[in-house]
Amino acid sequence: MELRFLGALIFMLFASPVPADASSVCGSPQVSGRIVGGTDALDGEWPWQVALLYYKQNAWYLHCGGSLIASQWVLTAAHCFDSDSYIGNYNVQLGSYKLQVINSNEASYGLSSVVINYLYTGKAASRGDIALLRLSSPVNYTKYIMPICLPAASVTFPCGMECWVTGWGSIYSGVNLPFPMTLQKVKLPLIDYKTCNSMYHVNSLTSSFVTLVYDTMICAGYGKGMKDSCQGDSGGPLVCKVNGAWYQPGIVSWGEGCALPNRPGVYTLVTAYQSWIRSYIPEMNFQTLTDIPEPTAKCSGNMMASCHTLTLLIIIASLSTLHRK
Repeated sequence: MELRFLGALIFMLFASPVPADASSVCGSPQVSGRIVGGTDALDGEWPWQVALLYYKQNAWYLHCGGSLIASQWVLTAAHCFDSDSYIGNYNVQLGSYKLQVINSNEASYGLSSVVINYLYTGKAASRGDIALLRLSSPVNYTKYIMPICLPAASVTFPCGMECWVTGWGSIYSGVNLPFPMTLQKVKLPLIDYKTCNSMYHVNSLTSSFVTLVYDTMICAGYGKGMKDSCQGDSGGPLVCKVNGAWYQPGIVSWGEGCALPNRPGVYTLVTAYQSWIRSYIPEMNFQTLTDIPEPTAKCSGNMMASCHTLTLLIIIASLSTLHRK
């Protein structure tokens, strides 16, 4: 759901930016410490977080989220763009915290190009829900603006590992994040695509022989629901911390409703698209991780909620499998 952006845009386009090597600074915020069931983030806690804005009817609207991955590149979801969208109507805002409060740490950039993955069909739950945005000029990294690390294709994040999702999306289905629209964060356990696919067939009218969640996707959430990404969070990052640095295995993509039992958020699996990303950003350095700790609570079929009393709710929600923009 698009949310009206009432704050003023601040343009901090530096005349002579000096891009840093993304691999030397990625995933290391200098600040430590809705989305549904989330809490306020700290200013600068997630410096790769991007607000993708869209201009219409003489106002800027929050359209989607995204993540900075290199000095001139942003990663987001393909469904954030329509085939007939005019690129000049989009703006990428970095360093944002409270969207409706002017922030001297913000920097705004136009887009020079948008690259949509060739597998994307335009439908919810489609493969290839990933896009690359080339900014109009390189970003100057600061304490509040720096890239996230991307894991290599060989990296597998274990089911049950606790990771984080951030964004300015709805706090419940149909309920906008209130003023001043403070960036939200929520911690969620990862769910492998097979377990997630099984969960999406619970109380579903779709045959169990039909695949809903593919191997190019990853999920995050709880069997009982309660915490999740939601409309407005599309394109934003799902990030995990390993040995003191942050990595992005997922992009907010789709889900049935928000925070419903057996309907965790579904994310585009970034590692499945390493070669595609590198074809447009040859200098991109993907991080190989060999010592990811095993989570204390692992995934299993037992994580599926016992929700026979919520069958009607789930069936109603199943009528609206939606992208989360």
